[in-house]
Amino acid sequence: MDDEVTIRRAEPGDVPVLVEFNLEMARETEDKELDPMVLSAGVQGIFDRPDRGFYLIAETGGKRVGSLMVTTEWSDWRNGDFWWVQSVFVETGYRRRGIFRALYEAARRMAMETDRVCGCRLYVEKDNGTAQAVYLRRGFHETHYRLFEDSFDGESLGTFLEKR
Repeated sequence: MDDEVTIRRAEPGDVPVLVEFNLEMARETEDKELDPMVLSAGVQGIFDRPDRGFYLIAETGGKRVGSLMVTTEWSDWRNGDFWWVQSVFVETGYRRRGIFRALYEAARRMAMETDRVCGCRLYVEKDNGTAQAVYLRRGFHETHYRLFEDSFDGESLGTFLEKR
């Protein structure tokens, strides 16, 4: 890489770029158009309630080029938290240049320095072979668990949002 990559914790001023990254990721990975207003409120929700998690931002040459979000899940079996790596995005022109590696290494280092964090997990769209290969190279392995979901977003959006 020509420019050094720096990783920092995201700040509220990063919300617009995080929204754009998430919009693009959803289009790319799932051919899905997210509602920008709902997404913006969701991204802002991390800053409003830091107990939900945090975002990391990758910058190079003064430009924000990637991000990832970390949320936590308590494991009673391990008496500790798993850190879930989510909303991973690297701008197209910056891929295969070590951006994700730098983001994940920073998150992993933070996790290992935090009491009661027992590991990192992520989920990936089942047909996204490129991302799966990247995660395998970073030391992740496929678990024996399958992910199931009971999604409530089939309700009217107004009813769904009123509950929150």
